[in-house]
Amino acid sequence: MNAPIADTVYQSFQVPFRFPVSFTKGLFKPENPTFKHTLQGRDTDKKHRFICIVDDGVSAACPELLSDIQAYAEAHSEQIQLARLPVVVTGGESVKNDDELREHLHQIVVDTRLDRHAYVVAIGGGALLDTVGFVAATAHRGIRHIRIPTTVLAQNDSGVGVKNGVNRYGQKNYLGTFAPPYAVLNDYDFIEALPDRDKVSGMAEAVKVALIRDRCFFDWLEKQHGKLASYDPDAMQYMIRRCAELHMHQIGQGGDPFETGNARPLDFGHWAAHRLETLTRYALRHGEAVAIGIALDARYSVLAGHLRAGADERICRLLNRLGFDLWDDALLHKDKGERWSLLQGLRDFKEHLGGDLCITLLDDLGTGVEVNQMDESLILNAIDWLKCRQVELAA
Repeated sequence: MNAPIADTVYQSFQVPFRFPVSFTKGLFKPENPTFKHTLQGRDTDKKHRFICIVDDGVSAACPELLSDIQAYAEAHSEQIQLARLPVVVTGGESVKNDDELREHLHQIVVDTRLDRHAYVVAIGGGALLDTVGFVAATAHRGIRHIRIPTTVLAQNDSGVGVKNGVNRYGQKNYLGTFAPPYAVLNDYDFIEALPDRDKVSGMAEAVKVALIRDRCFFDWLEKQHGKLASYDPDAMQYMIRRCAELHMHQIGQGGDPFETGNARPLDFGHWAAHRLETLTRYALRHGEAVAIGIALDARYSVLAGHLRAGADERICRLLNRLGFDLWDDALLHKDKGERWSLLQGLRDFKEHLGGDLCITLLDDLGTGVEVNQMDESLILNAIDWLKCRQVELAA
């Protein structure tokens, strides 16, 4: 008998994505039309409903924010409607581990009867944006989501991306979706209210994207390190915007916005960073872990013959000057089988990529290179180098 022949028809279509990324100050001042115009879009003939989910750290640092949101909605009540009082939730990485909170947020969407043309607005750091983005993307198979990032890290990196996710099964961002936001609204006033530690933390992503994509930006960061370390507003604003632009360009023009392939250039330094966050139970901020990951992979790039000697020290010196500590004892942690715990990060990364390892290293300052394997002995050598360097700095 002849084997049956499949009758196959291929479906093919393209869906364009386009969303605004706005930079402003005083977003919820009634005279600032940015938020209202964002909700209206091209549809100016209807009243647009929205809810706000607010990071508790932001509401504490900006005590007038909740009343400002309500006053703004009242001032523009002919065009927009706040469907319920703003919801304040715990921010930080713990929000991504809280199943009950996600269920609560889904219930709020149900109770306020939001349709797919309403808006779920998240105001907070990257962890909150990731969580609320996941809730918005999975309610009604997708409700319009507006991100209002309030940290350096969220404004210059995660806020302008197309991913969201939550932690599960001991892995960071194991559950999530690719769902571009409806809009991203960056208000510089939130940056001024940040604790110093969070201002520093977000600068790691600027160093990262400069190292893999823009040598001129890296040179600028070196020259302006003093102003950045003292949080000069003009320097901070330029750093945030340029970093966001480079991330947007990579996502939009890099050819793989939904990461269907293996390469993840924007994850330079992240295979180790994600593992360090887990090992320290998130005592390390994401940016702090990324800075260590950058230092580790910069040294590895030298040891593997990709990056010229001395460039690793130059990178580490900039990170130190910006305020980063490039060592944590978790780098030396071993599991019960005496295996180096950090190396599990490579295995997790490989699994996340679909089974084939692809790590971004440095070929030069401003130029990344993709490799498909890493030598564990060189990784351990790089860890030793970081440890010795830390001891010398402390002496």
